[in-house]
Amino acid sequence: MDRLTGEIDRRAGAQAQESERRAAELTERLDALAATLTKLSARIDDVAARLDALARQLRAAAARPAPPTARPAPPAPAPPAPAAPARPAPAPAAPPAAAPAPATPTTAGPVTAGAAAPPAPTGAQPATPRAGAPAPAPVAAAPSPPLRPTTGALKPQDIYQAAYIDFSKGSYSLAIAGFREFLRRFPEHELAGGGQYWIGESYLSLARGYTNTDQADKAEESLLQAVLEFKKVLANYPRSDKVPTALYKEALALIDLKQPQQAQARLKYLIENFPQAEETPLARERLATLTRG
Repeated sequence: MDRLTGEIDRRAGAQAQESERRAAELTERLDALAATLTKLSARIDDVAARLDALARQLRAAAARPAPPTARPAPPAPAPPAPAAPARPAPAPAAPPAAAPAPATPTTAGPVTAGAAAPPAPTGAQPATPRAGAPAPAPVAAAPSPPLRPTTGALKPQDIYQAAYIDFSKGSYSLAIAGFREFLRRFPEHELAGGGQYWIGESYLSLARGYTNTDQADKAEESLLQAVLEFKKVLANYPRSDKVPTALYKEALALIDLKQPQQAQARLKYLIENFPQAEETPLARERLATLTRG
C-alpha cells in the first residue's frame, strides 16, 4: 500500500512539474507575443501619426494663398510720334546761325536742323511702335499647378498596401497586425475580404517557416490559426473573390494538420459551389489524391 501511495505521489509530482513547465513556457510565449504586439501597435501608431502630419501640411499648403506673382513694371510711355504728312513740303532754307528759329513752326512737319530733338525715353525700346498700335501686353508668369486637395484622413488603401508589402517581404507578423488594423478601421470596405484572406495566408506562411526549422508546436498553432482565419473569409465576406482561394488554402492547412476528412469536405464544397474558380481543378486533384490514400 505504501509503495502504491509513493508511486501515485511520484507520478502526481511529475505531472505537476510538467504542468508547471508547460505553464511557464506558455507564459513566456504569451509575454513574447504581447511584446511583439506592443511593438507592432507602436509602429502602426507612428505611421498613422506621420501620415496625419503630412495630411495637415498638405491642407495648410492648400489653404495658404499663393504669393502674388511679380508683374513687370509697365514700360515708360513713348512720346507721341508726329503724324507724318502724306506729301511733306520741301524744307525751307536753313537760316543763319544767329537768326532765331521761326516763331510758329509747323508741328506736323519734319524737325528742322536747329530744333532740339525730343528726349529719349528711359529704358531702351526695341522698336518705335507705330502710331495707334497697341502696346504689347506683359507676359504673365505661368501659374503654379494647384495642390491636390486632401481630406487628411488615412486612406484604406494605404494601410492595406503597407500590410501587403510586409507580407511580400516575409514580415508575416507585421502583415497580420496591419491587415487586422485595416479590418478594424474599415470592416465594410471592398478590400476587407482580401485583408481577411491575407491574414490566413500569413499564418500559413508562418507555419511553413516553423516546419522548416523543426518547430512542430509553433507550426501546429499557426496552422490551426490559419484554418480559423480562412473560415472567416467565407463566413464574413461570402461575396469576396477570395472565397475560393481561402477554401483551397484551408484544405491544405487541414491536410498538414493530418485532418484528411475535414480537408475533403472543404474541397468538395469548393468544387460544388465554385466550379469555374481557378482553384477548382487543383481541388479536384487534391481530392482524388486524398480519396486514393
